[in-house]
Amino acid sequence: MNKFLCFGSLNLDYTYRVAHFVAAGETLAASEVQTFCGGKGLNQSIALARAGGNVFHAGCIGTDGTVLLEELQRSQVNTYFVTELEHQKTGHAIIQTTADGENCILLCGGANRQITKAQIDRVLAHFAPGDMLVLQNEINHIPYLIRAAKKKGLQIAFTPAPMQKEVARYPLDKADYILLNETEARALTQSGPDGTDADELADRLSKRYPGVRFVLTLGGAGALYVHGTERIFQPAFPVKAVDTTAAGDTFAGFFLQSIAAGETIKAALETAAKAAAVCVTREGASPSIPDREELNSVSFRR
Repeated sequence: MNKFLCFGSLNLDYTYRVAHFVAAGETLAASEVQTFCGGKGLNQSIALARAGGNVFHAGCIGTDGTVLLEELQRSQVNTYFVTELEHQKTGHAIIQTTADGENCILLCGGANRQITKAQIDRVLAHFAPGDMLVLQNEINHIPYLIRAAKKKGLQIAFTPAPMQKEVARYPLDKADYILLNETEARALTQSGPDGTDADELADRLSKRYPGVRFVLTLGGAGALYVHGTERIFQPAFPVKAVDTTAAGDTFAGFFLQSIAAGETIKAALETAAKAAAVCVTREGASPSIPDREELNSVSFRR
């Protein structure tokens, strides 16, 4: 079985239940606060593993991040390539969630931003053509990782979140898969904040990066696969959302593992959409991610 290397973030998520998102100058009382294991890297590693993948996680934590390693290991993710740094705090996130399941997130990179090129080279030495590098934009040295992995013949999947201006300067033409939402797609194609529909975004993405396979997630509408002129739409499964944290990461993990397992694009999209639908019915990041066995037993009404 080929391996997944998720080189990504490891965060402690402090999640606050609020009536609405805090406005500028406002002091707002939260009705509840919980601490979860998170970070887009950790979430995607767990989703890949629970989908059935052979997953290795690489990254950095502080001495306060041991619980994150334990969470990965419970899902059968190999943590050999995670480095503990003595004088850095583990990355963390402040998350506000509302009654309708929407969230907003404030990130502090901490140890996630202390990855070195030497560390990257040491880790990549253990992987070979046919393996897949899975990246998000919460760690440093993403361009170096992409180029080094491509040189070794690895497949590359990238999620450009959080979206920043420098992402447009990354060597994204070397990626095999890019998984992104509409906001990120608009920023990547310089389409402005709104007014561009999914079909037009798909055209702009494929024109700018003609060799890349895109999965454009559309929130409650579903997801659109884009490769050149090929388009495959997957509608979302209707559920009552409680917390949308990790929904995109869950989708990404199940989609990529399904592709690795030989499923068609259409089947992989459906599997990923089901997994994301289950995820949003639960609170928290990693605790909300289902496994393959559970997913096979779930049925949805259209």
